[in-house]
Amino acid sequence: MTAPEIRLRPRRLDSDGWFARTMVVTGYPHQVRAGWADPLLSFPGRVDVACHLTPVPGPLAARRLRRRRARLESAWRTDTAHGRLEDPQRTAAAEDAADLAERVALGETRLFRLAVYATVHAPTPEELDADVRRLAALAGSILVDLSPATYRAWEGWRSTLPLGTDTLRTGRTVDTEAVAALMPFAGAELPTGAGRTAVVHGENAHSGGLVVWDRFHGGLDNGNAVILARSGAGKSYLAKLELLRSLYTGVQASVIDPADEYGRLAEAVGGDRVRLGLPGGRLNPFDLPAAEDRAPTTRALFLHTLVTAMVGALTADEGAVLDRAVLDAYAGRGITPDPATWQRTPPVMADLGTALRDWTGPAEQAGAARTLAARLGPFTHGSRRDLFDGPTTARLTGHLTVVSLRHLPEELKTVGLLLILDALWRRARDPADRRPRLITIDEGWTLLRDPVGARYLFDLAKNARRHWTGLTLVTQDVADLLATDLGRAVAANAATQILLRQAPQNLDAVCESFHLSRGERRIVATAERGSALLAAGRHRAVFRALASPVEHRLITTDPAELAHLEGEDR
Repeated sequence: MTAPEIRLRPRRLDSDGWFARTMVVTGYPHQVRAGWADPLLSFPGRVDVACHLTPVPGPLAARRLRRRRARLESAWRTDTAHGRLEDPQRTAAAEDAADLAERVALGETRLFRLAVYATVHAPTPEELDADVRRLAALAGSILVDLSPATYRAWEGWRSTLPLGTDTLRTGRTVDTEAVAALMPFAGAELPTGAGRTAVVHGENAHSGGLVVWDRFHGGLDNGNAVILARSGAGKSYLAKLELLRSLYTGVQASVIDPADEYGRLAEAVGGDRVRLGLPGGRLNPFDLPAAEDRAPTTRALFLHTLVTAMVGALTADEGAVLDRAVLDAYAGRGITPDPATWQRTPPVMADLGTALRDWTGPAEQAGAARTLAARLGPFTHGSRRDLFDGPTTARLTGHLTVVSLRHLPEELKTVGLLLILDALWRRARDPADRRPRLITIDEGWTLLRDPVGARYLFDLAKNARRHWTGLTLVTQDVADLLATDLGRAVAANAATQILLRQAPQNLDAVCESFHLSRGERRIVATAERGSALLAAGRHRAVFRALASPVEHRLITTDPAELAHLEGEDR
């Protein structure tokens, strides 16, 4: 195979089937904002843009600034001595130099040598000339001057290759703020200042830059998010992508998975996979947490919520009986309000049934105890006891925990959700293990359709921020989410809302609940699969989810692709 022939022209480089011209940025705007150079990066033609940065040592920067100020001052004095009019540009340059020298001396900023080059590629010389003119016009609109690298086409082309080599060496001195504003990761649509937990969500559909978002950024009210879409719009794909990239940043993640779709991801990254309802996936609601509120009396509060979800609403007598029976069940295992007893083996649901049947409290409540014991019978000694018949066997301590509800019967889904949410919430409140956490609930309508579950989820959404935890609710049943006061409250407590394509019957409710404009309504009504509107207060960005081939293999739910991947594995 022969190497391609390259011909050097005064202002372009010709090779087999393509032509290239390198343009040098020679003039910059006086003031810049974050992401000001995004138009250059989103140019529709084929353009390679390279930025070369070289730090300028502090002593050298101070000497250069002194010389620069001396030249400007000398020029001003010469103009004054000859009676010339004051040059506004020179005056502005002198003021900028003085301000910059002061900030460098105080250590508030640093100087860099910045060189920006853009190599335009085209299949013909005519198209190359046309693309260069369009690029120059676009650059002029943001007050950027471009000049061709005349007689240096070879050096210009090499300077825009991913080699980190600046062979043109036509840089300009700028400060830290100007360099930061040039970076394409600081889009104007979203606030800057993201921390170490920021992740790339995808490509900005308008500017072509990257949408980088940090759920745990201090400027947000909380780390909660809702992902809403119609079936097949890509909501689970996007949730998995954010989850996977959050793991890279050190976030501990947990997923409540109703359809066992996250299992491949968990196995690939070495996470824990729990199948609730099977012997290896049992969670005992009587376990005492490893936090300050370990007393059995505090567990009685959750057990009230759980039993209500299991058997329905309780009467006043049944509520009082349940409270006493829970403490009796703990006492039967030797666990009392004395902290010295809290390390003992906790009771199980069958012990609660025994305490109700062997009621030793007030005689007038014996009837309520027998009634409640009978209502709990299926869960203590009947067909539904497998979920509670024994100690905890599930492991929830890894960097990623995926809890599958697929093996639970439909009538136990809400109970299973409460069990796992309680276990994850106890872990998040552990003061000995402070770290950012994500709890993702896929198809969250399963919990919201039950009033008891909706109330528990609402309380969790309100308090997650205090424990460095973000709650993600993913659902396709937008109407169910927004149909109840609690559902709307859960959505309102999410600082981040990601809206993919919505079903026509849900458009009005979505637009009203999230205060979408007419243009944003069109976006969520016609968005392509994988495209979404990210809304966080007054900040908006439309993006397309981007995944690498390796990430795509782990998160895709397309049946045809899964069948192909399984065939490759065999």
